Amino acid sequence: MPVKNRFAELLPEITAWRRDMHENPEILFETHRTSALVAEKLEAFGCDEVVTGIGRTGVVGVIKGKSNASGKTVGLRADMDALPIHEATGLDYASKTPGAMHACGHDGHTAMLLGAAKYLSETRNFDGTVVVIFQPAEEGGGGGREMCEDGMMERFGIDEVYGMHNWPGRPAGSFAIRPGPFFAATDTFEIKVKGRGGHAAKPQETIDTTVVASHMVLALQTLVSRNADPVEQIVVSVTSFETESKAFNVIPEHVTIRGTVRTLSDVMRDLAAKRLPEICEGTAATFGATADVNYMKGYPVTVNHDAQTEFAAEVAAKVAGDCDDAPLVMGGEDFSYMLEERPGAYILVGNGDTAPVHHPEYNFNDDIIPAGCSWWAEIAETRLPAKV
Repeated sequence: MPVKNRFAELLPEITAWRRDMHENPEILFETHRTSALVAEKLEAFGCDEVVTGIGRTGVVGVIKGKSNASGKTVGLRADMDALPIHEATGLDYASKTPGAMHACGHDGHTAMLLGAAKYLSETRNFDGTVVVIFQPAEEGGGGGREMCEDGMMERFGIDEVYGMHNWPGRPAGSFAIRPGPFFAATDTFEIKVKGRGGHAAKPQETIDTTVVASHMVLALQTLVSRNADPVEQIVVSVTSFETESKAFNVIPEHVTIRGTVRTLSDVMRDLAAKRLPEICEGTAATFGATADVNYMKGYPVTVNHDAQTEFAAEVAAKVAGDCDDAPLVMGGEDFSYMLEERPGAYILVGNGDTAPVHHPEYNFNDDIIPAGCSWWAEIAETRLPAKV
């Protein structure tokens, strides 16, 4: 079952939706225009039910098959939000909102799922129910968690759930997936170091927080090299180092450092949450300073379920001719919350030779729309085979 012909016919229309969303990006839960557009399209397609306001600004559409002997319901999820990035593509349809950009392709994900919803609403060639899920705030806001906490899975009786993300660097329209842990847990930390400020000409009278915090930056890497099992995956990155003084001759009383920890198992995540404060507090004490450590747990590990991953790969191979084994990804993904609630799988679709996601020159590749739409539609039709 290759790419469905209907999506080749719909490509200009779906592309127009995608580029309209690209021009009008919205961040986190502020997807009011996008959510309204999605709801309007779903209603126009003839979905049996369209519900807004789930997870604040999320949208859910219900499409019933020609029969419901199975009583099963499959969920298909796309994210809608953009990033706080100033676009540098120079496209005719570039963002009209300064400081906001669809730099991760969520405009493409939403457009492809809308395309699949239109097709499924037209054909209804399946037995059961398909629920299309349009989620806000994937980029750090936890919109997936919010939709689940609003009771989405129970309300719509979702049995399984599937998601997709475009992937620059992979051949356009190709697929890759892996079972088990896939995307990392994404935790953050903020460390406030307090010493004793003073004149830079008299360091002996101070407790130099810049020196203390610098030792912390280096000591934190021992969490990876000397605390973690070498065969496990863990990344510790200090990304911000901020002193309260900008003067040339002042030793600051306070320094704040921030960063992120990425792990692919609960064991490593718990280890980091325990050892990171211990390392920082111990390093500070060595120099007579103090460290106030705030370790904040973010998205959990995205774990693909074995049976659903195998099924998703089989469908991808039907659409594209093959499905590759995906590498582990240390980036985070809040589809993880939905996979904690229900069995399912998350797959990558190649975006071709484009700038990476989260880059100001990134753009979603419209040529992959038929492949993405076909995968979602085929997930529904194969998982819920029509009764003869």
